[in-house]
Amino acid sequence: MLINSHFWDDKFSPDEYVYGEKPNDFLKSSLVDLKPGYILFPGDGEGRNSVFAASLGWEVDALDWSVKAKHKAEMLAAKNNVTINYSASDFINSFSFEKKYDAIALIYLHLPSEVRAQYFSKLPDILNPGGKIILELFSKGQLGKNSGGPNNIDLLYSLEDVISDFIKLDFVLLEENEIVLDEGKLHSGPASVIRFIGQKPLK
Repeated sequence: MLINSHFWDDKFSPDEYVYGEKPNDFLKSSLVDLKPGYILFPGDGEGRNSVFAASLGWEVDALDWSVKAKHKAEMLAAKNNVTINYSASDFINSFSFEKKYDAIALIYLHLPSEVRAQYFSKLPDILNPGGKIILELFSKGQLGKNSGGPNNIDLLYSLEDVISDFIKLDFVLLEENEIVLDEGKLHSGPASVIRFIGQKPLK
């Protein structure tokens, strides 16, 4: 279901931005002190995070399954006078893994465990030396909460999942937190999340 453009087109069909127009707080705090370069946003949705990165001077590639999400992201980029390169496609199965990035942001990209492990484990290979993966996802402790996220334990994450998926990286930060989300009508209220920053070794 999650890798299905029709499902996500329906999710993003309202005129309002269902996850808001402001960037994710953890992403925002993680990017502001980094030197802008090339950044990738898989599962970017309506563009709030990629548009913010572009406003800081990053060259942005954004990916999502939904054509409706792409349209809303491009409207948000125009509203903020920035440019993003947004592709609507099955980016899990068709991504080329050829271009190199200085950062990859994984913000609430929830995939079935087998798909996730295969896809995430390849992402460090397309980081430049010193490049970072910035991640915020719902933990398994989110199950049963009504503040957002999938109601399926297989689509939620553990600290062990993150360690396994990104073992190639140096761990800068890895923590499970209880936070209060205020990200549009679909991310609102107390939530259990995992936050991670991993850096590709310089050598």
